[in-house]
Amino acid sequence: MSNLMNHSDCRRFIAVDVAKGICGVTNEKIVIDSLTCSEFLLMKKCKNCKKFTLGAEKTLGTCTGFPKPDWAYSDLIAENCEMYSPKEK
Repeated sequence: MSNLMNHSDCRRFIAVDVAKGICGVTNEKIVIDSLTCSEFLLMKKCKNCKKFTLGAEKTLGTCTGFPKPDWAYSDLIAENCEMYSPKEK
């Protein structure tokens, strides 16, 4: 990924509010924007899909995974998206 990942991009992160959460591995309180650890497990989000193109705004882009391209938020969780395809590292 070209962007630095934070805890909100980890499948093991348990959100408490918009600024903090709990690490699912250590059960410690953590700030959402702090750097990730070696136990980081990438969450499926639109921004991590190769069928997503980021637009002029840093949070909104276009999904081309379906017959009709449509807008999507970059942080939209795509765990159940049948068209999700992870970007190569």
